[in-house]
Amino acid sequence: MQWTFSLDELPEIAKDFWRQYGDKQVFTLEGPMGAGKTTLVKALCAAAGVEDTTASPTFSIINEYNYRDAAGKTRRIYHLDLYRLRDEDEAITAGVEDTIYQDAVSFVEWPQVIASLLPEDTVHLELRVLPDQKRQLTQAGTRNK
Repeated sequence: MQWTFSLDELPEIAKDFWRQYGDKQVFTLEGPMGAGKTTLVKALCAAAGVEDTTASPTFSIINEYNYRDAAGKTRRIYHLDLYRLRDEDEAITAGVEDTIYQDAVSFVEWPQVIASLLPEDTVHLELRVLPDQKRQLTQAGTRNK
C-alpha cells in the first residue's frame, strides 16, 4: 500500500486506510521528526470516530482513545510514542508490551526500541516528506520474528 497526499487530503486518506486495514492490531510508524506521524494518527482517530481530543503522547508515552466500530462495540486505539525510551526494559516497565498485545489497534512511533516485542503480524509503515510538502505513506512490510 502507498498513499501520497497533502494535509488537506489527509481525512480521505485516513478513511481509505481503515478500508484497507480494518482493525488490524499493531502498526509501526517510522519517519523523520516532523514528518507528520502524530498528525496522521490524529486523522486516523478522527476517521475511526474517536470523539476525544487527540494529542501527542511524547511525554505520556501511551495515549488511549475509544471509538465505536460498525457493530456499535466500543473499541480502543492506542497511540505510543517511544522516542524518549532508552531500551526494551524501560518500554516493558512503561506498559508497552501489555498495550500492544491487547485487543485494540496500536500505532507505535519510534518502534526500534521494542522491535523484538512486536507481534509477528505487525504492519510496518513509513511516512516520508516529499519536496512539494506532500507526504508519502508506504507499507514497508510486516515484521516477523
